[in-house]
Amino acid sequence: MQIYEKKSSIFASVMKVLFVCHGNICRSAMAEFILKALVKAKGLESQFYIESAAVSAEEIGNPIYPPAKRCLSQHGVWFDPAKRARQVTRADYARFDRIICMDASNLRLIRRFIPEDPEGKIHLMMSYTGVGRDVADPWYTGDFETTFQDLLEGCEAMLSGQDC
Repeated sequence: MQIYEKKSSIFASVMKVLFVCHGNICRSAMAEFILKALVKAKGLESQFYIESAAVSAEEIGNPIYPPAKRCLSQHGVWFDPAKRARQVTRADYARFDRIICMDASNLRLIRRFIPEDPEGKIHLMMSYTGVGRDVADPWYTGDFETTFQDLLEGCEAMLSGQDC
């Protein structure tokens, strides 16, 4: 019984974060690996569990979009080449402590899967920076650098303990 309690206690101390965007091949995937790099650099890997997902089914099973991979590589951020897009599920609400959407559209669409947020887990990414704007979407702009900077700023603010 004590072993179970210890495991349960350790598991409970891990912050579980799910990043969400439209297709899970650009913004949310980039955020996943940016936050993983930041927690690794701070020696906090054992305190975080980080994933990403999509509100859409369009890209399920597809890898990270090549320009997103290129941008991450240019900044020295490792990413898992086996990463594949997946869709948000209702079960994710119970599995994660924070569900972080990239824009207002994602926030609206996630309600199809998670209609209620009684624990206040669902947030906009840029709200951690004190600004309630969307993360720039490189799918439409082609500007992966601006997206990277938005995500880096949001992840750093989240890690520094700023609430949304």
